[in-house]
Amino acid sequence: MAQAADSVSLQILKKRGDFLRAARARRRVMPGFILQGCERSAAEAPEIIRVGFTCSKKVGNAVVRNHAKRRLRELARLVLPSYGRPGWDYVLIGRAEATSTLPFQQLLSDLKRAVRRIHTDRPAH
Repeated sequence: MAQAADSVSLQILKKRGDFLRAARARRRVMPGFILQGCERSAAEAPEIIRVGFTCSKKVGNAVVRNHAKRRLRELARLVLPSYGRPGWDYVLIGRAEATSTLPFQQLLSDLKRAVRRIHTDRPAH
């Protein structure tokens, strides 16, 4: 299941369409964040894992949102090269009063569990 962290490249999602496609796919709700994931077509850089981050105003003011997004970026950097699958897009969504306050180790273990569960779910049709 886990892969060599050096062999996988992470790219940041920036286009709205990529976020919308992930929103229509698989989802795991965890105490500190929501993880969305979808497999890309074989023609779209199959060796790369792409990840996006979002925190709405419900998460808090700009300072709290930025702190939450920094934590989500660090979680993705630590977990996705080993647990994510190349050819997949992931979106991490911050949750109000949780992403910036929960212990980082809990978020770390939650993301590992969420990624595993995303890949064991049956695809939605």
